[in-house]
Parts: sequence; structure tokens; C-alpha cells
Amino acid sequence: MSEHASFLRRDEATRGLTLMNVPKTSACFVMSVTVWFIVLLFCPGPLRAQLGTTPNIKHIAVGRCYSYITLVNPSLRYDCEDIWRQFEEAVVRQSSCNVTVEDYHHMFSAMPQTWPCDRFLFWSKTRTLMHSYAAVIRHFWTLEDTLVGYIFNDLIWCGQEEDSGFDFGSCPEWSACRNHPVYSLWRQASQNFAEMACGNITVLLNGSITNAFNRKSMFGSVELDSLNPRRVDYVNIKVVTNLEGPFIESCRQGSITDLIQILQSRGFRWTCTDNDHTLMILQCIQNPKQPSCQTCANSLSHRKSLTLN
Repeated sequence: MSEHASFLRRDEATRGLTLMNVPKTSACFVMSVTVWFIVLLFCPGPLRAQLGTTPNIKHIAVGRCYSYITLVNPSLRYDCEDIWRQFEEAVVRQSSCNVTVEDYHHMFSAMPQTWPCDRFLFWSKTRTLMHSYAAVIRHFWTLEDTLVGYIFNDLIWCGQEEDSGFDFGSCPEWSACRNHPVYSLWRQASQNFAEMACGNITVLLNGSITNAFNRKSMFGSVELDSLNPRRVDYVNIKVVTNLEGPFIESCRQGSITDLIQILQSRGFRWTCTDNDHTLMILQCIQNPKQPSCQTCANSLSHRKSLTLN
């Protein structure tokens, strides 16, 4: 569920509680409340809409672009205003479900980018931990570290067929249509990122959920198929579970084995690790009171005392 969809659900829940706390002054009022409750319950159409285009999206996108080429990667020379124009042309004057991958080709042509080998980090359902991991293991690069990822991360947008501007009132969810303007951009960005991948690459998957490797995810449906076995030396899979569980999938069970079979059939060499120590330490930093973290800390203290003695 998207953050914006969650916000709408919380808002609806709040309104529902407010209605339930209003004094029942008449049978007519009770009937009115009941009717509205039924409408909310059985007419979910509006709930499938997200918030509209992110306010001030042009200022955010262009500002991020200048920040990227000035502070993050000063060696790049891009025309941020031109990138925005190409983006705008792809989205505006189009219905919110009619923006294809091809519509973004001019924008991507205006911002070509390459990365050195052995630095590519892919992920699925591990976003928060992935960002912590990439921050600690500094040589990793994720899709969000590319210029397009840096610019459009966490933004929402859609146009209006009858208007030349963005729709700031409501945009459909990604799942509403294949040619969603946000989905199409990330699909092309993900494909480009995977096609660039070379050397040893890392994939971070969540072993605390069913289908940690999901063929319908962006990694499973786009990035995996775009990896080139002639450019990639090893696909290093890291399966991480929540410290408190559940412990559902691993390198030897669940959907991870399906991923390994696909890699083998395409000629990739691979490794797979359960509960990588660095990832566990990062989790313990965020939640040090977990029993598994205490066990680890006690073990380290014991080893230190033995060394000192």
C-alpha cells in the first residue's frame, strides 16, 4: 500500500470515528449516518485514487536536478530545465492512464548516465534497510542514486487530457493501469539501471514475507530480465528477516529458490546469504532491545574480554 493511500485510509477512519461519536438526536440522523457508512463501505471507487500531483513538483524536480549536478556528482553536465521540459511533454495533455515508457524516451536521452562495475544494489520489499545498508557500505549505488531516481523519488504526478497542466486533485494508483505515468517512468529507469549493471551485483530481499522474490515486482518483472549475464560476474543474493521474525523464506526455501533457478537457467553465477552480519547489526542499531541483539552483544563482549586476558 502506498503512503498516500494509507493517508486516505487514516483520514477516512478519523471521519468514521467522528461520525460515531456524534449524539444520536433523531432516527432521521441515525439513518443518514448509516447511509453514509454504507456508501463508504460498499463504494470503494474514490479510495482507489491517490493524492494528486505533488504540489510544486516543478520546483522540487528542477531543484533536485541542480543539487545533484552541483553537490552529488559535479562532474555531470546536464540542462535541468531541458530535462523538465522533456518530462512535462511526456505527461501533460495525456490522460492519467495513457503515458507509456516510450513517452519518456526524450527525457532519458537528455540525461544519460553510467556507473562503474561492482557497485549495483537491487532490492525488493526492503527499502528502509536498503537505504541504511547503502549509507554504511558507501560503494553501493541504487536506482535512487541515479539522476532520474534522485529527481523523482517519492513524487507523484499525472496529467489531464483536456488540460495542459498537471492534475493536482487526484491521480490513480499504480495498479489502476499499465500506462500509469509514474509506473512507466520507473519501469524505464529500472530497465536502464539493470542494463548498466556489471561485475558483482547485490540483491537485497525480505525473508519475513511470502514471495520475497515476486515476479510481479519491479525487480522480478523488469530488472531481473534486463540483467546481462555477459556483463554480470556474480549475483549476490542477501536474504534478511526481521529480528523478531517471522522467518518465512531463505536461500533454501520459498521463492528465493525460484530466483536461483532463473539465474542458473540464464547462465548467471550466484551466491546466497541468509542473515548477513552487517545487515543484522544495522537492524540492531535501530532496535537494540531485541533478544537476538542482546545475544550478539554479549558474545562480542565475551570475545573482547578473552582477548584482553
